[in-house]
Amino acid sequence: MHTQATQTPHSSDSVGQATFPSKLPHVGTTIFTIMSALAAEHGAINLGQGFPDFACQPNLLDAVNDAMRAGHNQYPPMAGVPELRQAISNKIEALYGHRYDPNTEITVTAGATQAIFTTIQACVGRGDEVIVIEPAFDSYLPAIELAGGKAISIPMELVRDSNGQVQSYALPWIAIANAINPKTRLILTNTPHNPTASIWDAQDLETLHDLVKNTSIFILSDEVYEHMVYDGAAHQSIARHPELVKRSFLISSFGKTFHVTGWKVAFVAAPSSLMNEYRKVHQFNVFTVNTPMQYALASYMQEPQHYLILPAFYQAKRDLFRAGLEKTRLKLLPCTGSYFQCVDYSALPLAEAKLSEAEFCRWLTTELGVAAIPNSAFYAKQTESGVIRFCFAKQEQTLRTALERLQALSS
Repeated sequence: MHTQATQTPHSSDSVGQATFPSKLPHVGTTIFTIMSALAAEHGAINLGQGFPDFACQPNLLDAVNDAMRAGHNQYPPMAGVPELRQAISNKIEALYGHRYDPNTEITVTAGATQAIFTTIQACVGRGDEVIVIEPAFDSYLPAIELAGGKAISIPMELVRDSNGQVQSYALPWIAIANAINPKTRLILTNTPHNPTASIWDAQDLETLHDLVKNTSIFILSDEVYEHMVYDGAAHQSIARHPELVKRSFLISSFGKTFHVTGWKVAFVAAPSSLMNEYRKVHQFNVFTVNTPMQYALASYMQEPQHYLILPAFYQAKRDLFRAGLEKTRLKLLPCTGSYFQCVDYSALPLAEAKLSEAEFCRWLTTELGVAAIPNSAFYAKQTESGVIRFCFAKQEQTLRTALERLQALSS
C-alpha cells in the first residue's frame, strides 16, 4: 500500500505537488537575473552583470581545441591538472613573493563561486560566526547559512561630501574589531572590491593581521579582480603578507582574468593543512573541473603578458567611461580596481533622486536603455545610499552608445 505524500507535514502545496522546507527561504531571483531580463525586454545596453561582451584571445581557443584533439577529454586529477597548478604557483610567486606547493596547496575549481562555497563548507560549522564586509558579493551569505554558520555583516563606512553625496567607501576596521569574539571562525575579504571598486593597501593587510594574530580565525581572500588595479597601484594579495598567508584561502578566477566567465574555471590556494580539509569537501562538491580548459589555460599562462597587460587594458575602458559620465549629473565614486564604476544619483532632478536604487535602475533601463545594478542588492538588509553600479568590461562602442543614452542625465 502506497502512502500518500499529502499525509506528511510540508509534503505538498496547494496543487498537490511534493514540496519540502526550504533551506534558503529568504532567497529569491537575484537582482542580476532580474535586471538582465529587463534589459533584454527593453533592448537596453546591459551594464549590470559583470561579464565582458568581447571575445577572449583566439590562441586561447586554439589551445582548448589542441587539448581536445590531444585526447585530454577524460577526468583530470581531483585537484586539477599538474601543469595548471604549477603555472598558478609560478604566477603567484612571481607577482606576490609567496610560493604555494602546486601538489598540496593549490586546487582548480569550477569557478570562484564554487571555491568560495567549498571553503566556507570546509571551515564553518554550526554556530560559527563569519564576518562579512558589506556591500558584498551575493553568494557569501547563502553559503554561510547552508554551512550552519552565522553571518556577521559589517557595512563599509560611507564618506560623504558637504552636499550629502557619497564620495567613497572606507573599510570599517573599528566595527570589525568590535565584532571579533571567540565564535568568529572566518573573515571574508575582497580586493579589488565588488561592487565599490575600491582596493586594499599594504596597511590594510597589517591592520587585518593585528586583529587576527592572536586568534584562530581564518581568512577567505576573494581576489578575482586581482589583475584589474589602476593608476600604478599594486594589488595587495593576501599572499604578500608572510603571516596572514598561513591562515588564508586565496581565491581567483580565470574567467574574470581571461574574458571567459562561461568556462567557470578558478582556483584556491592555501597552506597544505587547510587545503587538505578543503579537498575533502571539494571531492564531493564538484570532484574535478573540465579537462581541456585546464590544459589550455596552463599553456596560455606560459606567457605572463596575457595577464600583465590587463591593468592598462581595463584602465583605458575605465577612463573612457568616466570621461563620459563626468558630462552627466551623476557623481562618480573612485574606481581604483575591478571593472565596475559606482555613481551617486542624488543630484538628479527630484523625481529621479527620490527613487530607491532598485527603482532608479529600472527607470534607467526602461527610459534610457541602460541597465545597472543597485548597490543595495549587495547588503543582507536593504541599505539605501543612492549609489548604483555599472560594469565597463565592454567593447568601446558599447560604452560609447551607453554614454550617449546617459547624456539625458546632463540637464
